[in-house]
Amino acid sequence: MTSTALVLRSDGIGGLLTVVPALRALRRHGLRVVLACPPELSELAALTGAVDRILPAYGLAPLSWPGPGEEDADHPPLLPDLAVNLHGRGPRSHRILLNLRYRGEGTRRLWAYANPDVPWVRGPWWDPGEHEVLRWCRLLQWHGVPADPDDSALPTPLTASAAPGAVVIHPGAGGTSLRWPADRFAEVARMLTDEGLPVVITGSARERPMALLVATRAVLPPQIVLAGRTSLRELCALVAGARLVISGDVAMTRLAAAYRTPSVLVSTADRRHPILHEVDGADHLDAAVPAAQVVNAAVRALGAGVR
Repeated sequence: MTSTALVLRSDGIGGLLTVVPALRALRRHGLRVVLACPPELSELAALTGAVDRILPAYGLAPLSWPGPGEEDADHPPLLPDLAVNLHGRGPRSHRILLNLRYRGEGTRRLWAYANPDVPWVRGPWWDPGEHEVLRWCRLLQWHGVPADPDDSALPTPLTASAAPGAVVIHPGAGGTSLRWPADRFAEVARMLTDEGLPVVITGSARERPMALLVATRAVLPPQIVLAGRTSLRELCALVAGARLVISGDVAMTRLAAAYRTPSVLVSTADRRHPILHEVDGADHLDAAVPAAQVVNAAVRALGAGVR
């Protein structure tokens, strides 16, 4: 019977993308992978090719293993004897996995970074300046599981792109402090459109009003606003077929990197999570820059002769 690993990464799109190489390493090691993450990421998890099942998880809330009524071929009745913390340095994330119980039994083994508040968990020491993809690969390598940090590419979904060859502008960001102003995104959209490049504006349903504002101020039709109108799988197909991604959201630049799509990131660096250490392949610009500088970066990324 194949052993199962319960993996915690209860984060958004960007967080899940940083653990793709580690998830694939666990699968190559012969483990069945149950990923504890927000269920809305299930389409993205499926594209990794390394996740057998999703266990719904929200932030650092306690996990609930399936009960007797849920046991079937896709819901193993026994708690996995291995849990892997790919979420953080602990101690809260460690304890969520250690406290998981089923029929009186708990997790037997935990692979995680060493933390003085949980001294009985053995693991490597956390390096706060380490690239996040390398961090999770190093954790597995410490436990004897080879992991390739470059194994991060995603397959293109079998879904048609809503705008093949377009420049994708994604003005949303995790917080307003990291967000470039809508007016400047509008300037960029207008400049690129004037040069004959097709532009679409993406975002979540919650971000749709801001995306519409960008289109309005760029004097562009609302039809180009795809925010709130794409599933995660459709967003992946859109990014995979795009010429360029311009974003205020680190997660979108990571998604672009997974599809080898050029990208430009415009945001203020978070001192706790330095963007320049987290994102590969993106031309990173500070949020104070003018729109023309972002367009210049877009031109470099495209390798085209846009003036």
